[in-house]
Amino acid sequence: MSKFLDAIRAAVHGSVRPHDSAHAAETGPSEVEVAACTLLLDIAYADGEFSAPERAHLESVLARQFGLDAEAGRRLIAVAEQERARAVDYFHFTSVLQREYDLGQKMVLAEVMWGLVLADGTIADREQYLTRKIANLLDLEPGYLAQAKSTAASRRE
Repeated sequence: MSKFLDAIRAAVHGSVRPHDSAHAAETGPSEVEVAACTLLLDIAYADGEFSAPERAHLESVLARQFGLDAEAGRRLIAVAEQERARAVDYFHFTSVLQREYDLGQKMVLAEVMWGLVLADGTIADREQYLTRKIANLLDLEPGYLAQAKSTAASRRE
């Protein structure tokens, strides 16, 4: 139970995990970062367009959650774009996150997904479907997803 509470506290008070931008420039993004960013990009493109507000939201999330500077965030998005183009399903990405993320981190990711969906002011059916599908693959219960949507919506106001 303590680990769960620590994860929630970490999610509320800052980034999910610290990140050394200088180290990332040498080694490239981590498997977790690529997995999360690839899934987020797929949600962003679900309505047929990766809009400027969605891009701004994603870049902000990468800075806040992974501690990436703007250049490292752009590199991560470029790598995730390549992974997204090669992917045939979500299994690889969700299995990485299943293995590496605890419940608190998954809940933060669900909020981020909803924030991305809401960033352009409209909720496309496919965006909503993918958000639910990815949350299901991460074993998040519907109640957590509903709370994440509510939290993301309240942050937009």
